Amino acid sequence: NCCLGNTGFNQMLKISQKKFCASGPRNDENCPNWMVPISICTSEDPSCTKLEVLLDQPETTVNITNVAPDHWLKINPGTVGFYRIQYSSAMLESLLPGIRDLTLLPVDRLGLQNDLFSLARAGMISTVEVLKVMEAFVNEPNYTVWSDLSCNLGVLSSLLSHTDFHEDIQEFIRDLFTPIGMKLGWDSKTGEGHLDALLRGLVLGKLGKAGHKATLEEARRRFKEHVEGKQILPADLRSPVYLTVLKHGDSTTLDTMLKLHKQADMQEEKNRIERVLGAIPAPDIIQRVLNFALSEEVRPQDTVSVIGGVAGSSKQGRQAAWKLVKDNWEELHNRYQGGLLISRLIKLTVDGFAIDKMAAEVKSFFESHHAPAAERTVQQCCENILLNAAWLKRDADAIHQYLLQRKAPPV
Repeated sequence: NCCLGNTGFNQMLKISQKKFCASGPRNDENCPNWMVPISICTSEDPSCTKLEVLLDQPETTVNITNVAPDHWLKINPGTVGFYRIQYSSAMLESLLPGIRDLTLLPVDRLGLQNDLFSLARAGMISTVEVLKVMEAFVNEPNYTVWSDLSCNLGVLSSLLSHTDFHEDIQEFIRDLFTPIGMKLGWDSKTGEGHLDALLRGLVLGKLGKAGHKATLEEARRRFKEHVEGKQILPADLRSPVYLTVLKHGDSTTLDTMLKLHKQADMQEEKNRIERVLGAIPAPDIIQRVLNFALSEEVRPQDTVSVIGGVAGSSKQGRQAAWKLVKDNWEELHNRYQGGLLISRLIKLTVDGFAIDKMAAEVKSFFESHHAPAAERTVQQCCENILLNAAWLKRDADAIHQYLLQRKAPPV
């Protein structure tokens, strides 16, 4: 925990330490004090450590000299210390310009957002704080930073699929990713590196999935030309295009995609298609995808990816995938019982639930349907479901209010 007090050009920084658990703060534990090497940089020179202290007490106060009141302080520059940082609201607010104007280094921008997301998930700060910080990433150019941000937003989007305001988080995603999407465009430019291609695929996939109108229209146009053989899609655009047209597609789209799967010579292309098939939204078509997953068209080791894709795409998909696993447990267990795939199947299928009773249902099912190789995974999944449920109860209303307030016209 870090909070600031100003005295002219000196800043008093109060630092305290607490054990971090992903499941949230635990007051019943007698926490040991760790020797934590704390480094601090300022906006004056973000790449240079201004001060280093060793925190070997529960808390301490540090006097930082020659720092203007309008300068920000960043703890753990380079994100090398093995600890998460919980800033006071004022300190966090002061760091936002450093994210917007990119004076904070990429690794620090990533670390800051990642810490906050983990703290929110653990219930130590409000998720609204994370959303406010995420909004500051509109000028972000770095693929690795976007990748982590996108992953965390995906977790949040999945959580909010259990609410009636899921569309509001999609709008948030569209707003956040549109500037970088416009900047990158659809076609590679001369002198681009491989990270630019990866970023383009990531951003277009995110925008398309979230229903960004222009991205959806262009994806449909390019998909049509690809299917007709007029203009074959480059490999790095196929996943985002396939994902986008499926997410907003119908049974005809699925038919076309399955045809592409059948015609594909390379296993890489088959896998690419299999991973996104679950994005199809309609419940009756979801069932077709699940049936396809168990068919001979899909290699046994790839079935898990298809089922996982369905479970991760929507609330209905999650329920349908879980039903499929229960109904076909004997066959699936016989297929995968010896290896890692059984654990992966269970995790991908049930990890996204966010209702307490689902944790009990999952636990009960695996008590009567033993999967020795996945015992630990089952325990972790039940724990995650309870954590998701607690997160939703704790923050859903505040998130909803924040997303509504973003859309409200200024008074």
